[in-house]
Amino acid sequence: RAQDPSRHDDRPQAAAPLLVRLARRGAHPLQAAFASASVALNLRIRGGSAQRPSTGPSLACAMSTDNKKRIGTHDGTFHCDEALACFLLKQTSTFKDSTVTRTRDPAVLDSMDVVVDVGATYEPEKHRYDHHQRGFEHTFDDAHKTKLSSAGLVYKHFGLEIIRGRLPSGDEGAAKLLYTKMYDNLIEELDGVDNGVINYPADVQPKYKVSTTLPQRVGGLNPYWNEECSHEQMQERFEKAMEMAGGVFTSMLDYYIKAWMPARSVVVEALEGRHKVDESGQIMVLNSGCPWKEHLFDLEKELKVEKPILYALFTDQSGNWRIQCVPSKPDGFENRKSMPEAWRGVRDEALSELTGLPGCIFVHASGFIGGHATYEGVLAMARKSVAA
Repeated sequence: RAQDPSRHDDRPQAAAPLLVRLARRGAHPLQAAFASASVALNLRIRGGSAQRPSTGPSLACAMSTDNKKRIGTHDGTFHCDEALACFLLKQTSTFKDSTVTRTRDPAVLDSMDVVVDVGATYEPEKHRYDHHQRGFEHTFDDAHKTKLSSAGLVYKHFGLEIIRGRLPSGDEGAAKLLYTKMYDNLIEELDGVDNGVINYPADVQPKYKVSTTLPQRVGGLNPYWNEECSHEQMQERFEKAMEMAGGVFTSMLDYYIKAWMPARSVVVEALEGRHKVDESGQIMVLNSGCPWKEHLFDLEKELKVEKPILYALFTDQSGNWRIQCVPSKPDGFENRKSMPEAWRGVRDEALSELTGLPGCIFVHASGFIGGHATYEGVLAMARKSVAA
């Protein structure tokens, strides 16, 4: 997404540089604002060019009188990356009480404590986080190839702090794991969309249209092309965009902290006991239904599992047992080994007769999951599947 140069405010800014200089010298914001107003008045008295009423914040208005930090980003049409970037900054100790100013006025932006998605510079030591400038090719780390947007830039520098702040314990290992996890499962998507990076080969025709992604929903908060919208109304819409993007981030992070991370120990225990379940070592029993797939793929590498796990067994909410095939990849639909084709789509007594195992409940038509009333029965289904 390129910045729209037509949105830049090229009106005379005679008073603005003085205000910036005074602010940098430690003058109280009200003194600086008074000086700015005086210069503007003298210009008018001397016949200086008249200025049109501003539709955005003036430099004097942008100056805070309560010492709050100030976040700057561009005005006009907003996107998911800067909405999330502003939200993330407000989750940090440094910028938690910050105000957000939307403008393209260089003098106003220069007075901000942090600027995102505008300014054509990436200088983290000065808290400048833009990605539109020529030559910018920064990624999250060497293992990732997607160019960062303003969301990725802010997350790269502040994400670990935000995650540490939400973890109930000081587990640094968990914080670093979640830091990468959140980037892989949320932030990188926003980086890719904002930079026009598609996640599949260009010559592949999608089978259906996806119209409900987070960037699309945030973009939908902008006014229609033929709808009037004041600066104040745009500010309200942008705050809703921050809330929407931030809500998704927070919800996902809380899920990983409260549900996904605790499941890791369940998968470790299942892997360590796999040879007690079956001599093949390719069937594991989870002591509870939980999000196990991604942990399994990570732990198989970490624990150097010699034979890949083919089936996971666990109880469902009704107390019956389930057998689920391990997919070829965590988010894929293909299995390492599906259950026998003859079982697929068959249920109850018919399935029990077919398998020779009384108590069968079902096998899904695609063969990825099935059910049995007892542990012994579901284990027998798994063993027959391994041998098939």
